[in-house]
Amino acid sequence: MVRIALVSCGTEYSGVQREIEKAALTFGAEIILPEIDLDYIEQACSKFGFSAQSSSLKLMIARAMSIVEGKTKADAVFIATCFRCAEGALVRNAVRKFIQDNTRIPVVTYSFTERTKADELFIRMEALATTVTRRNILAREKQEGLTLGIDSGSTTTKVVAMENNKVIGTGWTETKDIMESVYIGIDESFADTEYSIDDVDGIGTTGYGRINIGKKLNAELIQEELSVNAKGAVYLADHQKGEATVLDIGGMDNKVITVNNGIPDNFTMGGICAGASGRFLDMTSRRLDVSIEELGPLALKGDYHNALLNSYCIVFGIQDLVTTLAAGGSKADAAAAACHSVAEQVYEQQLQEIDLREPLIQVGGTSLISGLIKAVSEMLGGIDIIVPQYSQHIGAVGAALLVSGMGHRQE
Repeated sequence: MVRIALVSCGTEYSGVQREIEKAALTFGAEIILPEIDLDYIEQACSKFGFSAQSSSLKLMIARAMSIVEGKTKADAVFIATCFRCAEGALVRNAVRKFIQDNTRIPVVTYSFTERTKADELFIRMEALATTVTRRNILAREKQEGLTLGIDSGSTTTKVVAMENNKVIGTGWTETKDIMESVYIGIDESFADTEYSIDDVDGIGTTGYGRINIGKKLNAELIQEELSVNAKGAVYLADHQKGEATVLDIGGMDNKVITVNNGIPDNFTMGGICAGASGRFLDMTSRRLDVSIEELGPLALKGDYHNALLNSYCIVFGIQDLVTTLAAGGSKADAAAAACHSVAEQVYEQQLQEIDLREPLIQVGGTSLISGLIKAVSEMLGGIDIIVPQYSQHIGAVGAALLVSGMGHRQE
């Protein structure tokens, strides 16, 4: 059983602890609490170089020190603090970096509320367990045979057919009826080949509908999107060696993943509001009466300073755009402001919580919005961003790659 060390403040005194343990057990993992004595707490805080005001945060620091010094054996670490606590957020980030700088143990962080449920933690626990138990699969650098990758996202379903390390077909359709969307995507992916689904050696599924789809298609691989997207990104960017950061601004949630030699070692996902997601950009394009494909080039012509958005809320954000247009503002400025707003929120809510490592590989459907790529680059000081070919099919590519070599399908 995978041993996940819990380094947290406050979870033991609330219902959150039970939810964390429940989520871990779902994926064959157990939560362990590093055991330490009182004297060690003061020693650990002294070594760490920070003495928190909260005794619970001091205990959190000591537990992290116990892991780094090898006093506690763990396969992975789950770090959690209450989202309302400013000091907790500072300690959470510092402890995460401390563990990463001094060990090779995968880490995930989470900011919980009193209403946090196991369902909200599943993907994080699944990704931690996957990183530990499927390390050899995640290290795979080449695809062999004929495989099919399916990514059932919140807004679109992507399908990729790969043969001997090459993408030979892709499918893309809106996610409506789950299985109907999948079959449309499969047909599109094989349209220019001589193959059908009966010829494939393996099927891999990921995304929100992965479990249901995987069961119905008898898939060899059913895997969460964090590790799958990370693998697909570094593969397509030809950066499977060394470090990188993967950014996926999705239709419903966002993912930021740091990768070392093709294996994810830290990640964060979510967001406070849909105003930080691709959904906001889709609504913006509709309000500006342009296609989503036209939004990016339009934003490149505008200046976001001329149409400031003052709200993180998707509803009030659109209201700000309406006000700008009513006052005579240009569509280009409004488009630029929308892209800047999303980039700013992703930076404040997620990119600051992670140890950003260059290169930054941006993937997902929103990676095709050039104005957003520019805004993210500017937010990060002008760094270069890699947008690889097939970036919008990243999850499907990762699934097709990872399922390779898992054995031929059973009739």
